[in-house]
Amino acid sequence: MANAPENIRALQDDRVFEIVWSTDRTDRLPYKFLRGQCPCAGCVDEFTGIRTLDVNTVLDDIHPVNLSFTGNYALKILWSDTHDTGLYTWDRLEMLCRQYTAASE
Repeated sequence: MANAPENIRALQDDRVFEIVWSTDRTDRLPYKFLRGQCPCAGCVDEFTGIRTLDVNTVLDDIHPVNLSFTGNYALKILWSDTHDTGLYTWDRLEMLCRQYTAASE
């Protein structure tokens, strides 16, 4: 189970979230990538696990409007497309960071 990040910042100019996990690990996730990976029932079929959100329909200028924490285990994002039902748990965020980093190498 992933520990909570030490810091999460939305870097509007770079269009990324900067997620500081520890003094020796910081990840950056593009807004569009993270929005496209929303885990909510509106974006992923609850029964099959198949993504129903067509990631190609996520606008290039998508950005967070508001960030909040759910308990001590997840980040909730209100996106500029008004979507706000996805909870990004620390485990999910860490997995997405590793996935994005591996794909970028």
